[in-house]
Amino acid sequence: MNSEFTIAVHSLVYLAYTPERMATSDTIARNVNTHPSRVRKVLGCLRKHGYITTKEGPGGGFILTCSPDEVTLAEIYRITSMGSMKPAWCSGNVEEDCMVACHMAEVMDGIFREAEEQMLACLERTTVRSVLERIRSVRQQGR
Repeated sequence: MNSEFTIAVHSLVYLAYTPERMATSDTIARNVNTHPSRVRKVLGCLRKHGYITTKEGPGGGFILTCSPDEVTLAEIYRITSMGSMKPAWCSGNVEEDCMVACHMAEVMDGIFREAEEQMLACLERTTVRSVLERIRSVRQQGR
């Protein structure tokens, strides 16, 4: 999994937490605790897919255009990280005269696909709103 998924979810939850006002990429970046350029890259992806919109100029920023009750983390994973569970390198060598070496990459690809499908099933049950509610619950327990 890559950090774009976490940045996207954090950004959407933050915007759901402050629905009455726009937030700049600098404000979101401080909340996420990362560089504004990384946040802008992810926000651009979210804007492209219709989850947020922007307003340029003074008083501008980002605001949700989606319902936090309906957007699942699976949707966000698909647009930011699909396929990232599989590492860039896998052991094995198809030219090797060994049953294990010849088939390891293919078998591991299948395992990574299955794991990603299972994770997506879990993420499908989690909405942006439910993440915000979990945060509120953790905050209340801490007091």
